[in-house]
Amino acid sequence: MNGSADKVTVHLPLALREFVGGQVTITVAGDTLRQVLFELAREYPLAGARILGPEGDLRRHVNVFIGEVNVRDRQGLDSLIEKGDEIYVIPAVAGG
Repeated sequence: MNGSADKVTVHLPLALREFVGGQVTITVAGDTLRQVLFELAREYPLAGARILGPEGDLRRHVNVFIGEVNVRDRQGLDSLIEKGDEIYVIPAVAGG
């Protein structure tokens, strides 16, 4: 995005939709994943608190993908967002 006002689509799981008025997706601006998620948290504090911990890091039980790539395999919250990227927030699945 490189300083533009373009927004990115964030896809939310069912568990977070109650905190964003039932929306399946929201759009927020940001050049990095950190900026996008902080903006999401500013607009929707209850959803943001379930994605980001008190220190502003990703919660362990939350996976975030930019397209098909887990951000933990990229630069984490510092991953750059390009025009047209879509972000997916997916709760981690535990079990055995």
